Amino acid sequence: MSRRSFELSLPRRISSVLVRLIDAGQEAYIVGGVLRDALLGRTPAPDWDITTSAQSHLIRELFKDTKNFCLKHGTVTLVFSDTRVEITPYRVPARSLEEDLATRDFTVNAMAWDPAREALVDPWEGAVDLDRHMIRATGDPDSRFREDPIRLLRAIRLATDLGFEIHPRTFAAMEADAFLIDGAAAERVREELTRLLLGSRPSNGFKVMHRCGILLEVLPELCEGKGVDQDHSHHRYSVFDHTMETVDRVLPDLHLRLAALLHDIAKPRVKHFERGKWRFLGHAQQSADLARRIMARLRFPRTLTDKVSHLIDNHMIDYRAEWGDGAVRRLIRRAGTESIGDLILLRKADLLAHGMDNCMTEPLEDLEKRVASILRKRQVVSLRDLALNGHDVMEILHLEPGPRVGRILDGLLEAVTDDPRLNNPGDLLAILTKGIL
Repeated sequence: MSRRSFELSLPRRISSVLVRLIDAGQEAYIVGGVLRDALLGRTPAPDWDITTSAQSHLIRELFKDTKNFCLKHGTVTLVFSDTRVEITPYRVPARSLEEDLATRDFTVNAMAWDPAREALVDPWEGAVDLDRHMIRATGDPDSRFREDPIRLLRAIRLATDLGFEIHPRTFAAMEADAFLIDGAAAERVREELTRLLLGSRPSNGFKVMHRCGILLEVLPELCEGKGVDQDHSHHRYSVFDHTMETVDRVLPDLHLRLAALLHDIAKPRVKHFERGKWRFLGHAQQSADLARRIMARLRFPRTLTDKVSHLIDNHMIDYRAEWGDGAVRRLIRRAGTESIGDLILLRKADLLAHGMDNCMTEPLEDLEKRVASILRKRQVVSLRDLALNGHDVMEILHLEPGPRVGRILDGLLEAVTDDPRLNNPGDLLAILTKGIL
């Protein structure tokens, strides 16, 4: 067991948690991402992890005066106003810290801080691997991945997040064990993909996933775009590489990153050659439909799935400066006021990811200004903005509830989209009584 000269500054609250465990005759050590980040000189996350010889029932008894809950692996989570502390008993069948660390996924996670000795406990030389910028499985990599296949994705996510390489022996085991990821719960796969997508450069992780065969198991549809050429007058990259560029260029919000990842997912399925060039007619709608199926498979929430598929379905904005204000209002109406900003951001990233000098985004910047102006002036872009509602229409025309009322409201919305000055009860009443609709 090696120890490295290192000092970990513990907040008073964390020290008090450790002291309470140790005073109860238990072993307690700091482990996890906070320790790893401290060794790397990075600002640690606010949440702390402690491993201990105490069992869950004793932990809960010791901290019964603190809000806590216990969900998995016997881990007791203490909830404070400014932080959370996860306290996990030594993993079965571990009976000591050394045995517990031997069961952990990667050497950079198989370290502990001993508060009593103020020393780093590092039996697997995780600190050395940090210096080497290396992700290496603890012990036998095949055994680690078979114990928990989600570690296949976690290796890639950690390497991507830290900017590390994966040790050759570990990577070889990942290639051999890629099929094991099928046995991982979809929710856990989703969480690893989510954390990867929210990193600074997700494309690096997805490319590693492709190289070791894991992407084919998790997102086979994405692999279909590998090597699929596009119209070279507008695209420098294949469908897959263009997607990777788009993901990196969009803001790190989950719905935007997912929309970027899946915005062209159906392109290989609709590809055809016409008039000397490759065309992908209807790919936006087809990609939106396929994205729905993929996100359902990965157990993403329905509301998020709706948001992402809506962006994909509408991402092909072909704005021109000669558009009239009515056309811009129709775009806002189709996108929705809550999504129009995201839609423009997605389209900007999409165009920049073409990799061509002529893929200019100035028109979209002009569109942003026009959209902002329309929204600021509170011009009509949806049925709820109309000066008359469905009840008004039924009362004026003596109609019963039904599809015709909806069609009439749509007609009124079309009229005021072209001429916002008409959006007042008098002009709308005139339109109704004249039987124009």
